[in-house]
Amino acid sequence: MTKNTESPKASKIMMILAWATLLILLMAFFTNWEKHSYNPNHNPDSQQTSTSNTVVLQRNKYHHYVTIGKINQQTVIFLLDTGATDVVIPEKTANQLGLKKGARQYANTANGVIEVYRTKLEQLTIGNITLHKVNASINPSMVKSDSILLGMSALKDIEFTQRGEQLILKQYR
Repeated sequence: MTKNTESPKASKIMMILAWATLLILLMAFFTNWEKHSYNPNHNPDSQQTSTSNTVVLQRNKYHHYVTIGKINQQTVIFLLDTGATDVVIPEKTANQLGLKKGARQYANTANGVIEVYRTKLEQLTIGNITLHKVNASINPSMVKSDSILLGMSALKDIEFTQRGEQLILKQYR
């Protein structure tokens, strides 16, 4: 008969390590799941024909359309907002993108009147849709989010249709 020479202390350490590993794996899984449920459009479905470029976005768990895109070749997160007059960029994000503040203006929001600064985006891209010289606003009051509101200054040049849980964006050439 063999005698188990493993000490109770070693068994306890192994059990703690096993539980710690399991917790780390669960945290990683749920963090990734949460990111995907906020933005299911990390790589939006794009189609190209001889007459148009089309991007299909999936609605997120909050019933919003969020997607990865680019401003001046730099990756950003867009939240589509047909109620926003302009593309609205948090000041922190605008600084990271190297955007310059233009003329000061005032904007009416759901939270009242705020101060914003005009800017112009040389290029804005979502999937295979690219827009040039898009009017935008830099918003110093947007401190809780890095998402850029994709407002009507960009969406006016795109046909968009909602079907079920998808938003279809189409740019004609």
